[in-house]
Amino acid sequence: MATLGKPQRHHRIARLLEEQAVSSQAQLVEMLAANGVAATQVTVSRDLEELGAVKIRIPGGAMAYAIPEHAKERNVPVDHLRRVLGEFVVEVAVSANIVVLRTPPGSAHVIGSALDRADLEGVLGTVAGDDTLILVCSGSNGGDVVAEQLSSLAGLS
Repeated sequence: MATLGKPQRHHRIARLLEEQAVSSQAQLVEMLAANGVAATQVTVSRDLEELGAVKIRIPGGAMAYAIPEHAKERNVPVDHLRRVLGEFVVEVAVSANIVVLRTPPGSAHVIGSALDRADLEGVLGTVAGDDTLILVCSGSNGGDVVAEQLSSLAGLS
């Protein structure tokens, strides 16, 4: 079992809370252990507090942890994405499961951040340089669909 640093552990906890209902700290410790992450109940308690997790009532009446800030931060409205892509993306290219976006110098990180928060289906992650952004897409030819979607949002197609 691995002992992760705080940022990695926070990321795993946030993902677990997004994916399924977690009703107790003990349950979260078990879920982390099942994913190969060593953490004590005290550590998990502190992590939940630092993440701003709160208990909410879910359908069926049970209580579960949620991170309101994380959910807000991850959801970028399509209008915002359209505006940012339209303003900064000058070219979209695709090769199998890789999409490459070109921007003016110094702008790739803006697009990368917006795309990361948009949580687009089929996008596994982004890497931004100065004027180039690479998106890794799921599937061997998943880039075609994502490239078409981004081109459309940027007003290039």
